[in-house]
Amino acid sequence: MERYNKILEKNEREIVLLRGSGCVYRKCAFCDYHTDKCSDQEANYALNSQVLGRVTGEFGDLEVINSGSVFELDPRTLALVRQICLEKEISTIHFESHYLYRDRIPALRQEFSPFRLKMKLGLETFDWDFRENVLKKGIPEQDAALISRHFDEANLLFGIKGQTRESMERDIALGLSHFERLCVNIMCRNTTSVRPDDQVISQFLEHIYPKYKDDERIDILIQNTDFGVGD
Repeated sequence: MERYNKILEKNEREIVLLRGSGCVYRKCAFCDYHTDKCSDQEANYALNSQVLGRVTGEFGDLEVINSGSVFELDPRTLALVRQICLEKEISTIHFESHYLYRDRIPALRQEFSPFRLKMKLGLETFDWDFRENVLKKGIPEQDAALISRHFDEANLLFGIKGQTRESMERDIALGLSHFERLCVNIMCRNTTSVRPDDQVISQFLEHIYPKYKDDERIDILIQNTDFGVGD
Protein backbone atom coordinates (compact mmCIF):
# COMPACT_ATOMS: atom_id res chain seq x y z
CA MET A 1 0.00 0.00 0.00
CA GLU A 2 1.59 3.26 -1.14
CA ARG A 3 0.64 6.09 1.22
CA TYR A 4 2.67 9.08 0.04
CA ASN A 5 3.11 10.78 -3.31
CA LYS A 6 3.57 14.11 -5.06
CA ILE A 7 0.94 15.33 -7.52
CA LEU A 8 2.83 17.24 -10.18
CA GLU A 9 0.06 18.01 -12.67
CA LYS A 10 -2.41 20.83 -12.14
CA ASN A 11 -2.71 21.98 -8.49
CA GLU A 12 0.74 20.69 -7.39
CA ARG A 13 0.65 19.19 -3.92
CA GLU A 14 1.75 16.35 -1.72
CA ILE A 15 -0.80 13.67 -0.87
CA VAL A 16 -0.90 11.22 2.03
CA LEU A 17 -3.21 8.25 2.53
CA LEU A 18 -3.61 7.83 6.28
CA ARG A 19 -5.44 5.16 8.26
CA GLY A 20 -8.30 5.78 10.66
CA SER A 21 -10.90 3.84 12.59
CA GLY A 22 -12.94 3.30 9.42
CA CYS A 23 -15.89 4.86 7.66
CA VAL A 24 -18.88 5.05 10.00
CA TYR A 25 -21.33 5.21 7.09
CA ARG A 26 -20.17 2.19 5.07
CA LYS A 27 -23.34 2.01 2.94
CA CYS A 28 -22.06 3.32 -0.40
CA ALA A 29 -22.90 0.54 -2.86
CA PHE A 30 -19.78 1.09 -4.98
CA CYS A 31 -17.13 1.48 -2.28
CA ASP A 32 -14.86 -1.04 -0.57
CA TYR A 33 -12.18 1.42 0.59
CA HIS A 34 -13.53 1.18 4.15
CA THR A 35 -11.54 -2.04 4.59
CA ASP A 36 -8.39 0.07 5.12
CA LYS A 37 -9.02 0.67 8.82
CA CYS A 38 -7.87 -0.25 12.30
CA SER A 39 -9.56 0.15 15.68
CA ASP A 40 -6.20 0.53 17.46
CA GLN A 41 -5.51 4.28 17.66
CA GLU A 42 -1.90 3.74 18.75
CA ALA A 43 -1.23 1.52 15.74
CA ASN A 44 -2.88 4.05 13.45
CA TYR A 45 -0.82 6.89 14.88
CA ALA A 46 2.39 4.89 14.49
CA LEU A 47 1.61 4.26 10.81
CA ASN A 48 0.38 7.77 10.12
CA SER A 49 3.38 9.41 11.75
CA GLN A 50 5.69 7.44 9.45
CA VAL A 51 3.71 8.57 6.39
CA LEU A 52 3.54 12.19 7.53
CA GLY A 53 7.27 12.10 8.19
CA ARG A 54 7.78 12.01 4.41
CA VAL A 55 6.05 15.37 3.89
CA THR A 56 8.47 18.05 2.71
CA GLY A 57 6.20 21.07 2.32
CA GLU A 58 7.79 21.91 -1.03
CA PHE A 59 4.49 22.94 -2.64
CA GLY A 60 2.94 24.55 0.43
CA ASP A 61 -0.09 22.33 -0.23
CA LEU A 62 -1.01 18.97 1.35
CA GLU A 63 -3.93 16.66 0.62
CA VAL A 64 -4.82 14.29 3.46
CA ILE A 65 -7.10 11.37 2.65
CA ASN A 66 -8.14 8.24 4.48
CA SER A 67 -10.63 5.49 3.77
CA GLY A 68 -13.48 7.45 5.28
CA SER A 69 -13.65 10.96 6.68
CA VAL A 70 -11.07 13.16 8.36
CA PHE A 71 -13.17 12.92 11.52
CA GLU A 72 -12.29 9.22 11.74
CA LEU A 73 -8.60 9.94 12.20
CA ASP A 74 -7.33 9.78 15.79
CA PRO A 75 -6.72 13.08 17.60
CA ARG A 76 -2.93 12.62 17.76
CA THR A 77 -2.75 12.15 14.00
CA LEU A 78 -4.76 15.33 13.42
CA ALA A 79 -2.52 17.21 15.82
CA LEU A 80 0.53 15.90 13.97
CA VAL A 81 -0.89 17.04 10.62
CA ARG A 82 -1.29 20.52 12.08
CA GLN A 83 2.19 20.50 13.61
CA ILE A 84 3.93 19.32 10.44
CA CYS A 85 2.06 21.84 8.29
CA LEU A 86 3.19 24.62 10.61
CA GLU A 87 6.79 23.39 10.65
CA LYS A 88 6.92 22.91 6.87
CA GLU A 89 5.14 26.20 6.19
CA ILE A 90 2.30 24.50 4.37
CA SER A 91 -0.50 26.98 3.83
CA THR A 92 -3.24 24.82 2.24
CA ILE A 93 -4.63 21.54 3.58
CA HIS A 94 -7.27 19.38 1.87
CA PHE A 95 -9.41 17.00 3.94
CA GLU A 96 -12.28 14.70 2.92
CA SER A 97 -15.54 14.21 4.75
CA HIS A 98 -18.86 12.45 4.32
CA TYR A 99 -21.87 14.74 4.24
CA LEU A 100 -23.11 13.37 7.57
CA TYR A 101 -20.27 15.23 9.33
CA ARG A 102 -21.14 18.60 7.75
CA ASP A 103 -22.09 20.22 11.06
CA ARG A 104 -18.63 19.46 12.48
CA ILE A 105 -16.76 21.20 9.67
CA PRO A 106 -16.98 24.76 11.08
CA ALA A 107 -15.21 23.61 14.26
CA LEU A 108 -12.55 21.86 12.19
CA ARG A 109 -11.99 25.03 10.20
CA GLN A 110 -11.53 26.89 13.48
CA GLU A 111 -9.05 24.30 14.74
CA PHE A 112 -7.06 24.67 11.51
CA SER A 113 -7.57 28.42 11.23
CA PRO A 114 -3.89 29.17 10.51
CA PHE A 115 -4.35 27.35 7.19
CA ARG A 116 -6.54 27.52 4.08
CA LEU A 117 -8.65 24.45 4.74
CA LYS A 118 -10.27 22.86 1.69
CA MET A 119 -12.97 20.30 2.46
CA LYS A 120 -13.76 17.70 -0.20
CA LEU A 121 -17.13 15.94 -0.40
CA GLY A 122 -17.71 12.52 -1.93
CA LEU A 123 -20.77 13.63 -3.87
CA GLU A 124 -20.46 11.30 -6.90
CA THR A 125 -23.40 12.91 -8.78
CA PHE A 126 -26.00 15.66 -8.47
CA ASP A 127 -28.65 13.23 -9.76
CA TRP A 128 -30.48 12.62 -6.48
CA ASP A 129 -32.32 9.47 -7.59
CA PHE A 130 -29.18 7.82 -8.96
CA ARG A 131 -27.04 8.97 -6.05
CA GLU A 132 -29.36 7.74 -3.33
CA ASN A 133 -31.16 4.76 -4.87
CA VAL A 134 -28.27 3.27 -6.86
CA LEU A 135 -25.10 4.49 -5.18
CA LYS A 136 -26.66 4.70 -1.66
CA LYS A 137 -24.59 7.80 -0.83
CA GLY A 138 -26.56 9.08 2.14
CA ILE A 139 -26.85 12.70 1.04
CA PRO A 140 -30.55 13.55 1.43
CA GLU A 141 -30.27 17.14 0.18
CA GLN A 142 -31.14 17.89 -3.47
CA ASP A 143 -30.26 21.58 -3.69
CA ALA A 144 -26.71 21.96 -5.06
CA ALA A 145 -26.13 25.21 -3.21
CA LEU A 146 -27.04 23.63 0.12
CA ILE A 147 -24.98 20.50 -0.57
CA SER A 148 -21.88 22.60 -1.21
CA ARG A 149 -22.42 24.93 1.74
CA HIS A 150 -19.68 23.46 3.96
CA PHE A 151 -17.48 22.07 1.18
CA ASP A 152 -14.93 23.54 -1.24
CA GLU A 153 -14.27 20.55 -3.50
CA ALA A 154 -16.14 17.44 -4.64
CA ASN A 155 -15.56 13.96 -6.00
CA LEU A 156 -17.67 12.79 -8.93
CA LEU A 157 -18.00 9.15 -10.01
CA PHE A 158 -18.60 8.20 -13.65
CA GLY A 159 -18.72 4.98 -15.64
CA ILE A 160 -21.74 3.18 -14.19
CA LYS A 161 -24.79 1.79 -16.01
CA GLY A 162 -27.58 4.37 -15.96
CA GLN A 163 -25.27 7.33 -16.50
CA THR A 164 -25.16 9.09 -19.87
CA ARG A 165 -23.02 11.62 -21.68
CA GLU A 166 -25.63 14.24 -20.80
CA SER A 167 -25.78 13.34 -17.11
CA MET A 168 -21.98 13.43 -16.80
CA GLU A 169 -21.80 16.79 -18.58
CA ARG A 170 -24.47 18.14 -16.25
CA ASP A 171 -22.60 16.92 -13.17
CA ILE A 172 -19.40 18.65 -14.26
CA ALA A 173 -21.21 21.89 -15.11
CA LEU A 174 -22.99 21.94 -11.75
CA GLY A 175 -19.81 20.97 -9.95
CA LEU A 176 -17.83 23.81 -11.46
CA SER A 177 -20.63 26.21 -10.53
CA HIS A 178 -20.77 25.19 -6.87
CA PHE A 179 -17.26 23.98 -5.97
CA GLU A 180 -13.74 25.37 -6.38
CA ARG A 181 -12.36 22.07 -7.68
CA LEU A 182 -13.60 18.67 -8.84
CA CYS A 183 -12.07 15.22 -8.90
CA VAL A 184 -13.67 12.98 -11.52
CA ASN A 185 -13.20 9.29 -10.78
CA ILE A 186 -13.91 6.56 -13.32
CA MET A 187 -15.48 3.48 -11.75
CA CYS A 188 -12.98 0.63 -11.45
CA ARG A 189 -13.71 -3.03 -10.79
CA ASN A 190 -13.67 -3.83 -7.07
CA THR A 191 -15.29 -6.25 -4.62
CA THR A 192 -18.73 -4.58 -4.68
CA SER A 193 -21.64 -5.54 -6.92
CA VAL A 194 -21.41 -2.21 -8.78
CA ARG A 195 -19.54 -2.78 -12.03
CA PRO A 196 -17.91 -0.39 -14.48
CA ASP A 197 -19.92 0.04 -17.68
CA ASP A 198 -17.72 0.06 -20.77
CA GLN A 199 -20.22 1.99 -22.88
CA VAL A 200 -20.55 4.80 -20.35
CA ILE A 201 -16.78 4.95 -19.92
CA SER A 202 -16.34 5.12 -23.71
CA GLN A 203 -18.78 8.04 -23.87
CA PHE A 204 -16.76 9.82 -21.21
CA LEU A 205 -13.40 9.18 -22.88
CA GLU A 206 -14.60 10.16 -26.34
CA HIS A 207 -16.75 13.21 -25.62
CA ILE A 208 -15.99 14.56 -22.15
CA TYR A 209 -12.38 13.79 -21.29
CA PRO A 210 -10.92 15.81 -24.20
CA LYS A 211 -12.88 18.88 -23.08
CA TYR A 212 -11.72 18.83 -19.47
CA LYS A 213 -8.38 16.98 -19.37
CA ASP A 214 -6.45 20.27 -19.25
CA ASP A 215 -8.88 22.14 -16.99
CA GLU A 216 -6.89 23.31 -13.97
CA ARG A 217 -9.94 22.93 -11.73
CA ILE A 218 -10.55 19.26 -12.53
CA ASP A 219 -8.51 16.19 -11.64
CA ILE A 220 -9.47 13.11 -13.66
CA LEU A 221 -8.59 9.67 -12.33
CA ILE A 222 -9.02 6.93 -14.92
CA GLN A 223 -7.56 4.45 -12.43
CA ASN A 224 -8.23 4.87 -8.72
CA THR A 225 -4.48 4.87 -8.04
CA ASP A 226 -3.69 7.71 -10.47
CA PHE A 227 -2.79 9.98 -7.55
CA GLY A 228 -0.05 7.48 -6.73
CA VAL A 229 -1.50 6.24 -3.43
CA GLY A 230 -3.52 3.14 -2.58
CA ASP A 231 -3.30 -0.25 -4.23
